[in-house]
Amino acid sequence: MPEFYENNQTVSGTVVKITYKNEQNGYTVLILDTDDGEITVVGTMPFVSEGDFLNCTGKITFHQQYGEQLRADSVERVIQNDNASILRYLSAGNIKGIGPATARLIVEKFGTESLEIIEKYPERLTSVRGISTAKALSINEEYLKQFGLRDILVFLSQFGVTPEEALKIYRRFGNNANAFIKDDPYLLCGSGIDFSFERAEQIAESFGISPDIPSRIEAGIIYVLKKNLMNGHTCLPTDKLSEVSAQLLSCSIETVGYAIEELCANFTLMSDVFDGRGFIFLPEYYAAERYIAARISSIKDHIPTCLPLDELEIDRIENMLSLQFGALQRAAIRAAVENGILILTGGPGTGKTTTLNAIIKILEYRNLDVVLAAPTGRAAQRMTELTEHDAKTIHRLLEVEWAEDGKHVFTKNERNPIECDAIIIDEMSMVDTLLFENLLRALRPGCRIIMVGDKEQLPSVAAGNVLGDFINAEIVPVVELKTIFRQAGESKIITTAHAIINGENVDFTNSSESDFFTMKRSDVQNCLSTVVSLVTERLPSTYGYDPTADIQVLCPSRKKELGSVNLNSILQSYLNPSTSHREELSYMGISIRVGDKVMQTKNNYDIVWRKDDGEEGSGVFNGDIGIVETVDRRAGYLKVRFDDKVAEYLADDVGQLELAYAITVHKSQGSEFECVVIPLFDVPSMLKYRNLLYTAVTRAKKMLIVVGSTTIFQQMAANDRKTLRYTGLVHYLKVAVK
Repeated sequence: MPEFYENNQTVSGTVVKITYKNEQNGYTVLILDTDDGEITVVGTMPFVSEGDFLNCTGKITFHQQYGEQLRADSVERVIQNDNASILRYLSAGNIKGIGPATARLIVEKFGTESLEIIEKYPERLTSVRGISTAKALSINEEYLKQFGLRDILVFLSQFGVTPEEALKIYRRFGNNANAFIKDDPYLLCGSGIDFSFERAEQIAESFGISPDIPSRIEAGIIYVLKKNLMNGHTCLPTDKLSEVSAQLLSCSIETVGYAIEELCANFTLMSDVFDGRGFIFLPEYYAAERYIAARISSIKDHIPTCLPLDELEIDRIENMLSLQFGALQRAAIRAAVENGILILTGGPGTGKTTTLNAIIKILEYRNLDVVLAAPTGRAAQRMTELTEHDAKTIHRLLEVEWAEDGKHVFTKNERNPIECDAIIIDEMSMVDTLLFENLLRALRPGCRIIMVGDKEQLPSVAAGNVLGDFINAEIVPVVELKTIFRQAGESKIITTAHAIINGENVDFTNSSESDFFTMKRSDVQNCLSTVVSLVTERLPSTYGYDPTADIQVLCPSRKKELGSVNLNSILQSYLNPSTSHREELSYMGISIRVGDKVMQTKNNYDIVWRKDDGEEGSGVFNGDIGIVETVDRRAGYLKVRFDDKVAEYLADDVGQLELAYAITVHKSQGSEFECVVIPLFDVPSMLKYRNLLYTAVTRAKKMLIVVGSTTIFQQMAANDRKTLRYTGLVHYLKVAVK
């Protein structure tokens, strides 16, 4: 976050103008008339109206466009107990049904008791000319709404509840929200409010709520399911869910079992049985996997194989591209044209790109409109470079927008489909269940689908195992390219990657002609100093690599001395040290400076960017890597260049960036780098497996250097433990496609 001028301070005054208010989340910009003059106040203030007298507490900031502002953390509305203040408040239109004329009549009648009459004795308002009984009750209801929200804000602030969250709670529970929460804080875990179980536990503890109430047990079960989404599971076996939930809740498995039955009976959770075992789903994942299966079945049944492909046509493409396809490549080209759906998989150097280019050309020759997509910006850019056809991220293709509840929605769907006859999705291993469901919903019924990916890479970060499940279900055509072509076979990076997957011994012999080197080190400190030396001195001086643009350190983990967090701190101090003339922002103890290499850590569809050719848009996505071009510490914003576009980060978004001189292997999916350095020494045991090592190795384009222990390298290569993900997709695909 930016550094502000002052510590918290309070200003008081009258709202003279509201320049902006978001009715959905309560974010407001207003002008406050204080004893020291007017000041702009910004923050979540859903209950504020013009004419209100406010006490606002927060920090003074400086906005590059709007100047000095108070960013309010808390706002108290004060109605001073005199006739003039009450008249000003009522005349401002704060209460529906009371205008200036009616306000004057009420104050003339009741004086300083006017607000008490409106709140507690609305029937007395009928003595005022023009106010019927119905209107009096309506005025009372509107007044209670406003002050009900204020009371909720004050009540919940003691538990760290933000104004935005309080607004959601008020909209869900109304004026009785405080009573509902005191009675059952676990209501906050659902109803679109989605508090974490831990937060509800803290509130419940403060009220002395019994740990045996049913809502606590149910909230804990849902919490376990949601927590395991982060581990990639779209569902959990009933027995495992029961065991983990009972341990979390300190109750019996039988108690959890009864609660699960109740949750499934009212469709809060969904259950199914496959492979002789019961499974429990959150509803959206149950619906998503069933929809995917049904849609794939429809594609197989209704897209006719009406595009027979003559071998001579493949020959013509060979001549055009001046190459010769292997047998599996020819089979893939034919399958892509003659089937409604195809999976094309294979490791590096096996000709996926060449095959893909041939498929695109043949489909275009058939006058089919072909769209290319990938899950990340880097993967889409790489796809564009390799095919010379424009590729978009799946999110961009689906045209994401924000819904009224603050969540994102895709404008492309069944009613507004993507205009294409065929879609090719690259890096399919990174595509998660919910994203693939939304993509399928946006495709017209006759659209052909070609999925391209490396089945040996890590699965998606989000829940699901879409590519792996499709292959394991064996219900759609799959062509796996296995032959390493001669030119690719000259790369030790590629031969090493295939040796890892095939369980073969890796050759660690170094050669000056090679593109893969191992530098054995006996302890963490030697590893650390070697990595730093390689990135900052040896590789740039010997090979001319730019340490920021060309070299990427890939770490198995964020933690420990050789994790990405520590390495980023050290590499930044060498490559981009703090100086008096280099502007920087500080956030959570981390400084981000002009010239720093940074990564976006979550999807943000609101960040505005501008391309070099003048095109403008918004949206930066998890895993995008860029360079900081501008830092304005006073205004609390910065600009980051992501390839051909520059994105503007305001204060609230800066925390979504982290240094990227070193990143985790998981974050590197879908990207390639000129030179990759992998520190392998203090690797956590849970991360010592083949797919992670293989993914790291295959990120390198021209040079790969492993620093540390070849023993750990061999241990990882030998550990063929696939990342276990509980999903229902294989089962549903087999049932749907018979």
